[in-house]
Amino acid sequence: MEKIWLKEYDNDVAPEIDADKYPSLVDIFEKSVSEYAHKRAFINMGHSITFEDLDVLSKQFAVYLQTSGLEKGDAVAIMMPNLLQYPVALFGILRAGMTVVNVNPLYTARELQHQLTDANAKCIVIVENFASTLEKVIDKTPVKQVVLTAMGDLLPFPKRWLVNFVVKHVRKLIPSFELPNAIKFNRALAMGESGNFSKPSIIGEDIAFLQYTGGTTGVSKGAMLTHRNMVANLEQVAAVFEGSVSPGKDMVVTALPLYHIFALTSNCLTFLRFGCPNLLITNPRDMNAFVKELKKHNFAMLTGVNTLFNGLLHTPGFAELDFSRFKFALGGGMAVQKPVAEKWQQVTGKVLVEGYGLTECSPVVSVNPVSKAQYKGSIGLPLPSTEIMIKDEDGNQCDIEQPGELFVKGPQVMAGYLGREEATAEVLQDGWLATGDVAKIDEQGYLYIVDRKKDLILVSGFNVFPNEIEEVAAMHSGVLEAAAVGVPHEVSGEVVKLYVVKKDPELTEKDVIAHCKSLLTGYKVPKIIEFRQDLPKSNVGKILRRELRSDES
Repeated sequence: MEKIWLKEYDNDVAPEIDADKYPSLVDIFEKSVSEYAHKRAFINMGHSITFEDLDVLSKQFAVYLQTSGLEKGDAVAIMMPNLLQYPVALFGILRAGMTVVNVNPLYTARELQHQLTDANAKCIVIVENFASTLEKVIDKTPVKQVVLTAMGDLLPFPKRWLVNFVVKHVRKLIPSFELPNAIKFNRALAMGESGNFSKPSIIGEDIAFLQYTGGTTGVSKGAMLTHRNMVANLEQVAAVFEGSVSPGKDMVVTALPLYHIFALTSNCLTFLRFGCPNLLITNPRDMNAFVKELKKHNFAMLTGVNTLFNGLLHTPGFAELDFSRFKFALGGGMAVQKPVAEKWQQVTGKVLVEGYGLTECSPVVSVNPVSKAQYKGSIGLPLPSTEIMIKDEDGNQCDIEQPGELFVKGPQVMAGYLGREEATAEVLQDGWLATGDVAKIDEQGYLYIVDRKKDLILVSGFNVFPNEIEEVAAMHSGVLEAAAVGVPHEVSGEVVKLYVVKKDPELTEKDVIAHCKSLLTGYKVPKIIEFRQDLPKSNVGKILRRELRSDES
C-alpha cells in the first residue's frame, strides 16, 4: 500500500535506511567499543564494565570458542538472566563468527532439549542456577561443551565471592548437579587471554541469531535472523530515536531479559550502537529491589511490557524517584493499556511510547514518534524501509480503518525457520511475512493491533477482541490486572470470561460486570468473572491467554 505514514515522520527521519551500511553486527560493535571506549557499557549489581572492558573480555571469549574446536557458523546457546556475563558471551560468540541461540533459563528439561537439539547447539553458556535442568538432557542433545558461570563471576573481589556464596549457601538457589566436563566462565576467559584472535569473514547473509518463537502455535521454531536482518533493524530503530537519544550519555534500564528479542534489539544492541550505559536488572520480579536500584541512577529510558509498567506504578517509592533526566519509556510485547499509559505519564511526566514487533522481524516493525507520542492506542508508524499490507480473509487489501491480517515486508524480516520449510512457506510469501495479527491503519498511517487471530472470541457471530475487554476492565479502580478468553456456550457459541486480579479486596463480580456494561456493547460484556491471585505470564510478563483457555478445556 502507499506509505501514507511518511508525512507523520519527524523531519529528521529518512523514509529509507541503508541495510548494508555495516557488513555485520560485529562491525557496529567494533565501531562503538572504539568510539566510546572509556564510557560505561553495562552496569549490574553495583559494578560496571566499560566498552573497552567489553571489547577485551568478548575477544577473550571469542578466542576460547575458536580454540576449543568450534567453527564459524556453529550454534552456541546462552542460558542466563541479565548479568554482565551475558553481553560478554553474546559479543564473543558473534565475533567468533558463530550463531547465538538465546535460551530462557526457566525452560523445563523437555523445552531445553528441544531447543538445543533443533538448533544443533555445540556449546552452551549457562548460569549454574539452572545447570540441573541441563544435566537431565545434555546426553540427548548435540552439546559437547558447557561453560558454567556463577551469578557474581564478573564482579570484583570480594563482592564476587560474597554474591556467589549468598546465592549458593544462604539463599540456596542452586540445585545440585553434575556436569563433570564443564569449564568455568572465568577460566574460559583466562584461556582466551593467552590465545590469538582470528577475525572471521562475516557477511550479511550469515545467521547471527537463532531466536526461538514462544511456541504459542505449535512447536517452538528457530527464526533465522541474519546479520543483515539485525543491522537493518538497528538502523531503522536508530533512525527513529536518533533525535531523542544523547549518544554516550543517556542510560537505558533493561529489566526485560536480554534473551528475549525485544530487549536484545531495543536495549542491548540499539544502545550499544549509541554508546549508552545499560543498567541490567537481574530480577525485575522483585519490584521493591528494582525501585531501590532505580533510585541510585539517573536513567533516561526504560523499556518494558504493560505488566512491568503497571507493577512499577503500584510499587511504593516509584512515584518518588527522580525523573528529571528521564526521556521516555518504550512499551511492546503486548498491548499497553490506556489506564497504565495515562498513569505512567502522570507519575513520570514523560510519555510511554508504544511500538510493535515480532521475533520474525528482528523484531521491530512500528513505533510511535517520541516527539508526537501521546496515548492513542496505536502501535505507531511503520519503520523506515518497511512496507505493510492489511488483507481481509479473501486476500483483498483492506480500506482505511478496516481490520484485517497484517503483512510486513522489509530488510528486518527473517530468512525463515530453521529446518522447517513448510512452516516458513506458511508465513513467508514473496518476502511478505504474515503476522497472524489483526490490524487496521488510520488516515494518518498509524497502525492499530485489533488482536491476535487465535484470541478472537466469537459471540453469536460477532467478533469480540480480548484487548478491548481487558482495557475496559483495567479502567476500574479496583482491578489490578485482567485477561479475557472465550468459553463455549450452547446458545451463542462462546461467551466472554474475564479473569481478574483485585487491587481492591472488596471488589465483587457484580462490580466488574456493571462497570463493563457501562462501557461495552451487550455481547462484549463478560458473562463469567473469575478472581485469581495472579495471572499466568511469559518470561517477559506477557499474560498468557492460551494457558487460561487450556484451563477451560
